[in-house]
Amino acid sequence: MTETIWPRRETRLIRFGSLGVGGGQPVRVESMTKTDTRDVEGTSQQIQRLACGGCEMVRVAVPDEKAAEALKQIVARTSVPVMADIHFDHRLALLSMEAGVQGLRINPGNIGGEDQVKAVADKSLEKGIPLRVGVNAGSLAKGGKARPQGGRPLVEAMVEAGLREVEILERRGVKDILFSMKAFDVDVTVEGCRLAAQYCPYPFHAGITEAGPVPEGMIRSAAGLGILLAEGLADTIRISLTDEPEREVETAYALLAAMGIRRRGPVLISCPTCGRCEVDLRPVVEAVREGLREMSSAITVAVMGCPVNGPGEAKHADVGVAGGRGKALLFMKGQVVRSVPEDEMVQALLDACRQIEDAS
Repeated sequence: MTETIWPRRETRLIRFGSLGVGGGQPVRVESMTKTDTRDVEGTSQQIQRLACGGCEMVRVAVPDEKAAEALKQIVARTSVPVMADIHFDHRLALLSMEAGVQGLRINPGNIGGEDQVKAVADKSLEKGIPLRVGVNAGSLAKGGKARPQGGRPLVEAMVEAGLREVEILERRGVKDILFSMKAFDVDVTVEGCRLAAQYCPYPFHAGITEAGPVPEGMIRSAAGLGILLAEGLADTIRISLTDEPEREVETAYALLAAMGIRRRGPVLISCPTCGRCEVDLRPVVEAVREGLREMSSAITVAVMGCPVNGPGEAKHADVGVAGGRGKALLFMKGQVVRSVPEDEMVQALLDACRQIEDAS
């Protein structure tokens, strides 16, 4: 699937290691580790699981020097770019870059004054490491514009803080910048990105911060990121959930697939069920979902609860089943292939999916 549905904003191409961001590259999927970064083994294992799930860049918190020192071993063990997330102490940024990270996030609200930012900029140029200027509505520095809890002044204050940081970096010669503008409120995030895009030629990382647990966090993130993706204002995304980071990656790809932007692995569709449904569809859907996790082909798989309308309603699916009255119809592209007993429908569907994958 190619990115042709929604127009993308033209931006500078930057590279985190070998990973291209912006400049026409695909929308990248990011997540953040939830382990203690000082735990090298646990953090490395979580990053590897994320990479296996399709995560293309992983951000790690660096709260102290021990965490910064651990990055050297962590980076050496990982197959995807690692971005150090720095707050409060610019010296941790310098240590992280010495440790070999491929990217660095700084927060204009708490990284320090201009001298500290210049030191980070100079080290990034020395090491060839892109910088992400990450503005967060909850941590704006004092001394800027008024910061009420929502509304246009907050948006202007966020954009002002981010562009001020970008200007310092540019004066030091830094050109590889990833920009982000995040808030819990969807409207503040969207308006901030729209305004920043008028002045900022750099690619955007997009997300809704502190979005919450499942399903609230998914819904809030999809509402905000859906708008930003549709307007071409997202070059990398993170779905922030109070859940395992693998869930964030899975949700991000589901959103990209729903918008026709990117697909990774099978897409599962299923009917919502109604009074015509004659099979307990929820356990069937969950069993199929679990079986599809091991597959990588970009196929569309349908699970329908009505043998009369199912194949027709899901005729766009590559393969599917429609159950009812003790049996199920296996169909491909809307054409019924055969009938199977209801208790064999999951296995029959997964077998058909594997045949498609083996043939591709």
